[in-house]
Amino acid sequence: MPDYKKMYLLLFNAITDALTQLQAQNTGRAALILQKAQADAEELYIEADE
Repeated sequence: MPDYKKMYLLLFNAITDALTQLQAQNTGRAALILQKAQADAEELYIEADE
């Protein structure tokens, strides 16, 4: 069963980090943070299903 709490915390923290980068006008860095978080959360989900 997927660990939704772990995925939520991963995504929440990434969003917080991305917002910080957006405030500093580092849009490229913000996008990379979100893309990595998306991939990491997806990997957690896939691994839990195996």
